[in-house]
Amino acid sequence: MLSTMGQSRSSTIFHSVPVVALCLAALLLSNVMLYLYLDSMYQTDEQLVSSHVGCLPQHFKMVTMKNCTPWLQCAQINTEVRELKVIGQGAVKKVYLAEWKGQKVAVSKLTSLDYLEDFLHGLSMLQALQGSQVVQLVGFCLEDHILVTEHHPFGSLLNLDGVLAQEQHQQHNTWQIRLRLATDYVSILHYLHNSPAGRRVMCDSNSLEKTLSQFLLTSDFHLVVNDLDALPEVDPVRGLFVKCGHRELTGDFVAPEQLWPFRNMGIPFSDDLMPEYDEKTDIWKIPDVTWLLMGRVPGGDLVHFHLFQIHEECKREEPKLRPSALDVLKVYRSVYSSMVRDNAGFRDML
Repeated sequence: MLSTMGQSRSSTIFHSVPVVALCLAALLLSNVMLYLYLDSMYQTDEQLVSSHVGCLPQHFKMVTMKNCTPWLQCAQINTEVRELKVIGQGAVKKVYLAEWKGQKVAVSKLTSLDYLEDFLHGLSMLQALQGSQVVQLVGFCLEDHILVTEHHPFGSLLNLDGVLAQEQHQQHNTWQIRLRLATDYVSILHYLHNSPAGRRVMCDSNSLEKTLSQFLLTSDFHLVVNDLDALPEVDPVRGLFVKCGHRELTGDFVAPEQLWPFRNMGIPFSDDLMPEYDEKTDIWKIPDVTWLLMGRVPGGDLVHFHLFQIHEECKREEPKLRPSALDVLKVYRSVYSSMVRDNAGFRDML
């Protein structure tokens, strides 16, 4: 009897070992797959600032193109680019949907010579900052004040909710996609604050709507910055600081240091007396942009909970006490990774 019981117990243990090993192997494999997924979602900073799809400088290559092509010049733009319709207009540029050799492109034309300096600044920034986080430059013609960029059919970030409401895109209306877009936004700020063209500040961001209009939504639900007409440089070593425009700014969206400090004293606004500031104005605006981008989706409240502390730090009155864009980016990536892991663990339990 004892011998039979011993054999039965040994047999049970013998059969349970492969099961345990199989479970451990499955767990290890799931962790490896999760790591690879997260690694693909968040590339390193070096990858993020690389040129478009490996092209040489001053070349472009859109998704359906086989080879890289030099930036288009005046002769090519005038003869090969066909304008289709107006798709947008701002103070500086009027934008047309156009076609070049079967490729959809956006053609931007200067609206008035009064804004020539802004137009040329935007073009110079596009040239200097080309990379995966900046809209791809296709060509330009200085004598006609025209620039050509890659067209993104979803348009600006202002269209996000409308795009996600469409039946064919509703599956993307998740906290994962929305947090990824917010992370893209912070990542772009980090790039601009540490760019090849120096530390740059997004001055065309004096309202939430204006800020969202500076970014384009790509077909794979990422962001690229598009409008670089107002991107002044900050360099404390050279005593370079900025003022975003020459008019008085108001409202809660802009940072406290952007407000006229003598308003309560009854002193009229004076651009000459208005103090300058730095890139920490961009940091102040991050929580408001992220709040809008997250929308009202399941899991969104948990995202806000995890980001509460870093957002509190972004809203510190003293600019020097606010985190850098990289500090915020690290927290966003950590929150995304931990929530994905928690979701995966919950599914495994089920």
